[in-house]
Order: sequence, then structure tokens, then C-alpha cells
Amino acid sequence: MGFDFKGRRVLVAGGSRGIGRAIALNFAAAGADVALCARGAEALESARQDIARHGGRVHAAVCDLAQAADIEAWVPAAAEALGGIDVLVNNASGFGMADDEDGWASGLAVDVMAMVRCSRAALPWLVQAAAGLPGGASIVHVSSISAQRPSVRAAPYAAVKAAMNSYTGSQAARWCREGVRVNAIAPGSVEFPGGVWEQRKTDNPALYERTRASIPAGRMGTPDEIAEVALFLASAHARWITGQVLTVDGGQLLGV
Repeated sequence: MGFDFKGRRVLVAGGSRGIGRAIALNFAAAGADVALCARGAEALESARQDIARHGGRVHAAVCDLAQAADIEAWVPAAAEALGGIDVLVNNASGFGMADDEDGWASGLAVDVMAMVRCSRAALPWLVQAAAGLPGGASIVHVSSISAQRPSVRAAPYAAVKAAMNSYTGSQAARWCREGVRVNAIAPGSVEFPGGVWEQRKTDNPALYERTRASIPAGRMGTPDEIAEVALFLASAHARWITGQVLTVDGGQLLGV
């Protein structure tokens, strides 16, 4: 099953590192024009350069996805740069772990409201593009398996990811008849440079090893393994799939 996104316009919110960067790079490798945003200018520029090597159009902008005004500026600018929007990927997370005001505020602002605001801003272009696309236009949210079980260690993170899953179904029901499919990916523990699990390997090796050992596949996931699922869900191969949350976790939730 190959992916051909030549001529498609893809926006990745939170695309400078880790899963978001892998998603942007994989879309570019499949021929798409890509727009991405992130808060960190240095990592964003590095990602932009890597994406540009695939030869398509690239738009990159510094954007604080916790701020409505930044989103309202970025999405139209990205659509203008690419000539429209066929796919939106909401990948950003505030990683609100602590069960306190800051943890909740971060998760609600980035995981939930950035998803809502980016979708709202992109939908006019997505609806316009949908009729001419095999499989329609597509929104893909990056959620987490944390949404699917209680969490003492990261209660706000689990709760906001559960909200994302719920909103995925609501969006899918609202926009399906207008040709926009909406799905989510729930990754398990994914390790990459600068990511949470690389940090845990150093500052909490017992937790890292316990988590790794709990995964039947015997290892942490990679960003590319999540990116490939994002491409599938956005492609015509998934044209009869909408309103779903697809778990990609090497069997981590099986608890065996």
C-alpha cells in the first residue's frame, strides 16, 4: 500500500519535532506540500529545511498554539502559501501532567482548544477541497492511549486526551456529509530525541524500564510508526473511515 499525496496541501500543527516532525516529513516524502508551525524557531527551521529537501512547497511559522490569535493568523497564511488545505493534523500537546492549575491550563489550552481552533479555521478550505479529492478532505488528531484509562501520574493529560477523542466523533458526525473525515490516533509510549521518554530514561530509569517492559512488542514506538498511520487515515485507502480513534501502541494497552 503506497501513499501518493502529490499536489495535496497538508497543515501540521506542532510539527517541529518528534511525532509532528515525522508526520510532516512523511507527507512531504509522499509528495505533499506542507505547512507546519511550532513555538521554537530553531527546531522549526531545522524541520523546514528537512521537509524542503523533498521538493514541495513548505510554509513554516512560529506560532504559540495556546493563543487563539496566533492560530487565526497561521492557518490562513498557510492556506494562502499552499493554495488551500486538504489535510489538517493536530499534533500539539501542552503535556499538562501535574494535577494543578498549570497542568490543567496547559492541557486545555493546547491539546483541546488548539485542536478546536485549528479545525475551525481550516474547515472552510477543507470543505472546499473535499469534493475534488478521492476519499475527501481529512482531519487527524494525535491523542494518546492515556485517554483510555485512569491516570494518577498525569490526570489532566489523560482527561484532555479523552476530550480530544470525544470531539473527534462529534466533528466526524458534523462534517462527514460535507466530505471531511475526522479521525484520531492514540499512540502508546513513543521515544525520540528530546521527548518525554528519552528524558525519563535519564531522570526516572525505573519508570522507563517498567513502561518498556509492559509493552508486548518489547520496545517503545517510533515517530515514523505514528506518521505512517496518519498518512493512512488521510489517504483514500481510509475513505470509509471516520470518527475513529486508532490505537497504535505495540499492544501496550493489552496489559499482558
